[in-house]
Amino acid sequence: MSRSTQVTGGVLAAVGGVAIAVQGRVNGSLAQGLHNGFLAALISFGGGLLVLIALVLSRQSGRDGIARLRSALVHRRIRWWECIGGISGAFLVASQGIAIATIGVAVFTVAVVVGQVVSSLVVDRRGLGPGEPKPLTITRVLGAAVGVVAVVIAVSHQFTSPGALWLAVLPLVAGLLMGWQQAVNGLVREATGHSVATILVNFTTGTTALLLVNLVATRGMPESFPSEWWLYLGGLLGIVGVGGAIVSVRFIGVLMVGLCAVSGQLIGAVLLDAVSGHLALPTVIGVVLTLVSVGIAALPNGRMRT
Repeated sequence: MSRSTQVTGGVLAAVGGVAIAVQGRVNGSLAQGLHNGFLAALISFGGGLLVLIALVLSRQSGRDGIARLRSALVHRRIRWWECIGGISGAFLVASQGIAIATIGVAVFTVAVVVGQVVSSLVVDRRGLGPGEPKPLTITRVLGAAVGVVAVVIAVSHQFTSPGALWLAVLPLVAGLLMGWQQAVNGLVREATGHSVATILVNFTTGTTALLLVNLVATRGMPESFPSEWWLYLGGLLGIVGVGGAIVSVRFIGVLMVGLCAVSGQLIGAVLLDAVSGHLALPTVIGVVLTLVSVGIAALPNGRMRT
C-alpha cells in the first residue's frame, strides 16, 4: 500500500475526529437545553439516520449495497453480530449521561482513550477487521502509550476530585468497544461495497439501542425544545465521524484510525477553545504529543515476541 494512501486514510480519520469533537459540544448543548442527555443522543442519532435513509434509498448504488449485505448475511459471509457496531456508539453516549456529571469530562476522556488504544492493539493483532492481521511492534505499542499520555496531559487542567471514580469503568468499556466497532464496521463496508450504506447500518443499530434506553429511562417529553437550529446538527457530524473511520480503517488499521481520530478530536477541541477564548496550554501540548504518537506508531519496526 502506498504512503499517499496511508496519509489519506490518516487525514480522513482525523477529520472524523474533528467532527466528533464538534458533535460532542453540540450534543452537550442540546442535552442542557432538553435537560435529558439520553433524549439528546436519540435526536442526534435519529436525525443522522433519516438523512442516511434518504441518501441510500435515493441512489441505486446504495440500494445495491444493502442488497449485497443481505446476501452476505444469508450466505454467512458476514455474521449478524458484525453488523451491530452502532451499539458501541450508543453505549458511549449513554455512559456520558451516566458518568460525566460525577467523574468529569477529563477522567471520562482518558478512560475512553485507554480502552480504545488497548482494544485497537488487540483487534489489529487478531485481524478482526478488514485486511491482514497487524503484528505488535515496538513502535506501535510505544505510539499507543504516547497517545494515552498525550490525552492525559491534554485534559489534566480539567481534573477534579471525583467522588465515584469507579464510574470510569463505563467509559473504559466504551473505549474497548470502540476498537471492535471500527473493526466490524470495516467488515460491513467490505460486504456492502458502499460506505454510506455501511454508515446507515451503524446508525440503525445505534438509534434502536438509544430508543430502547429512552423508553426505559425517560419519563415524558420535555415541555419545549431549543430553537437554535445548530443544536440539531449532531447527526450530520456523526455521519462524518463514523464515515471517516469506516473508510480509513481499510488502509491504516484500527490502531492508527484510533490515534488519528484522537488527534482530530484534540485539534477540534483546541479550535473550539480558541474560538471561545478558553484555550489551555496543556491541551496544545497534548495535541502535539498525539501527533507525535501517530508518527511513532507509523514507523516500521520488528515484531515483538508474543
